Amino acid sequence: MTTPWLIDPAQLWPDYHPTRLLELPALARRCGVAHVFAKAENERPLGNFKSLGGMTAGLRALARATGAESLDALQRHCRQAPAPMKLICASDGNHGLAVAAAAQRVGARARIYLPTAVDERRAARIEALGGEVVRVDGSYDDAVLFAATAAGRGEGVLIADTSGDADDAVVADVMHGYGLLTRELAGQWPDHAGGPPSHAFVQAGVGGLAAAMADGLQTQLRASVRIVVVEPDSAACVTRALEAGMPVAVDGDLHTAAEMLSCGLASAPALAVLLRHGARGLSVDEAMLRDAVAALLEAGGPDSTASGAAGLAGLLRASADPTLRAAHALDGDSRVLLVISEGDAALRD
Repeated sequence: MTTPWLIDPAQLWPDYHPTRLLELPALARRCGVAHVFAKAENERPLGNFKSLGGMTAGLRALARATGAESLDALQRHCRQAPAPMKLICASDGNHGLAVAAAAQRVGARARIYLPTAVDERRAARIEALGGEVVRVDGSYDDAVLFAATAAGRGEGVLIADTSGDADDAVVADVMHGYGLLTRELAGQWPDHAGGPPSHAFVQAGVGGLAAAMADGLQTQLRASVRIVVVEPDSAACVTRALEAGMPVAVDGDLHTAAEMLSCGLASAPALAVLLRHGARGLSVDEAMLRDAVAALLEAGGPDSTASGAAGLAGLLRASADPTLRAAHALDGDSRVLLVISEGDAALRD
């Protein structure tokens, strides 16, 4: 079933407007490149890019389940259903927030499985949207299994942002939602940059954002971009998957200041896209993640988190190391794109 009414972001968020593309010349000078631009996803509803994927996939899944052909029809169906419809997902925080928002939008319910390590402020934001939070004693990957098991028992519709199935339709919907970033970029990239981006340093949890950027930059900006997937040293599951050509579980507790990137197994749909585009992985340590938050703010960028600024951490590492600089073909003509995937303000309110 196609649902064109869900493609228009004005239908998803009534106050929709594109997030800004910020030029950060101080970072360009520091990194020895021509330009550094940052897509300010902290400006999205809910304060992060996940609002696009979880909302899109959640509403599309409900539309497929009900046969609704408009947002109004879906709202009527959910509110008149003899038993409440429920969306289920696992999350480190932001995806669950978006899925809860999708359920609230049409009068459905949402149950979000969160690892115990997830900050209580993130759980409280989900609950404020009417979501039921279930804590899982384990990692994000354990929460994924709990959510899938619950959905398998018929307790709700699973809105996963990762899957072992490269053709998973819901994960494809999530990544399609993220693709709005590059559709906006097509009308924002400035003429004075001297061409489309040559590099994109994009953080990864399971890889969905990086995959959406890789596909979108090629189709929307017609750019042959070097995609560098940036991850914490302790949770570099996409880097490992790119090297192996298939998802491979990362051992250990996955603990990192970049909480939204604390994932131990790459998404198969995302990996297939990243392999097709020749993406390369780059991991960064905890000090680099923390330093990137300060460097971004000092350069005139938004107040973000270790997760939101992780792409910059990768750029700072690569540009300062001659071997990595050569390996990623960074030079004085490079035009680098970053995605500031979340803001810090919502977590401090």
